[in-house]
Amino acid sequence: MSDVNVLEAAVRTEFGKGAARRTRRAGNVPAVLYGHQSDPQHLSLNAQAFAAILREHGTNAVLNLVIDGQKQLALTKSVVVHPIRRYIEHADLLIVKRGEKVTADIPVTVTGEAAAGTLVTQEATTISVEAEALKLPEAIEISIEGVEAGTQITAGEVTLPAGVTLAVDAETLIVNVIPAPAAEPEADEAEAEAGSEAAEDAE
Repeated sequence: MSDVNVLEAAVRTEFGKGAARRTRRAGNVPAVLYGHQSDPQHLSLNAQAFAAILREHGTNAVLNLVIDGQKQLALTKSVVVHPIRRYIEHADLLIVKRGEKVTADIPVTVTGEAAAGTLVTQEATTISVEAEALKLPEAIEISIEGVEAGTQITAGEVTLPAGVTLAVDAETLIVNVIPAPAAEPEADEAEAEAGSEAAEDAE
């Protein structure tokens, strides 16, 4: 892991919205590194390199930062993306130590097809888990292949990788499978009436 996700980080000495805009115009992302009772560090990360790491490893990516020549392991805690232009506006990074456990929200991916005549609703898009920083899963898959209406999958029923534990109420509903709503009878009757009127007109 020592040579993975290496990212040069420059220390920012200017703060505020104007300084953040200048940082982004220069092709960088303003970020704040905090944790372990240390003072927050205001950093500047290369936007392209940072975005590439997030695309490959997800929003909980562990970074090997190089700050003024010093290496620092950090977890991507939150990323703010511009709602329209989709560039990264800001990032919060958390200092982590090897072997240290952290809590993170992991994206949930639903796979497979439920039984015919069902409607699947995903009630939660992430699950909060605890694991070593270097062993956080990038995503958690839940298979609904062939499940019948009335099936509810809670956080406690999700299979987690080894070394990963649940950090949310086990009863939290993740996926709900219900009977698919039937066509409205009024619509069917209206169509039938329209069909008979068309037939009468043709006669």
